[in-house]
Amino acid sequence: MANRASVLLSGGTEDERRTWAAAAARNFAQEGPLVEVRQTEQVGEALRKPRGVVFIPDVARISFAAQGLIVRCLQTQEERPKIVVGLSGAVEHARGKGTLREDLLYRLHLAQVDLTVDGMREVIAQRRAQLVAEEAARKAEAERLAAEKTAQMKANGISVKTSRMRSKVAPRATSPKLTRR
Repeated sequence: MANRASVLLSGGTEDERRTWAAAAARNFAQEGPLVEVRQTEQVGEALRKPRGVVFIPDVARISFAAQGLIVRCLQTQEERPKIVVGLSGAVEHARGKGTLREDLLYRLHLAQVDLTVDGMREVIAQRRAQLVAEEAARKAEAERLAAEKTAQMKANGISVKTSRMRSKVAPRATSPKLTRR
């Protein structure tokens, strides 16, 4: 998960594959966010990013041409994101149906993870719980720092107006309205 090798995740639920990708993205958080690609049209732009993690929940749902873009990225781009490719069923089933390109499978053959292997669901559940706990701790720390900053500003004679209404764009706790007395 910590190296830039691209991975093919087969089996499991989409949520389990997403959890795996999110855990991998934690190692590349300083480079950029996890980018989820669900449609063929999104593949090209996502692969142009030089860093971060690109997650495709089910590669069988995107076109062969888009799968070809992934192959080309893996072959030619020196600076590229970590690519986590999901597949809802077994690899052999997708090959038999013709929904998975052979050259893509070849490029990903060294890094395949079968989420249906015994014990894998438990590992994924543990990772999911760990990610949730880390996110909660990060939010609590951000709120603590914001409250500390507000208290420090009040002590310095700066009036701070905060609102309990939260914006989906930017939480008010991180951007208080400042006025001088």
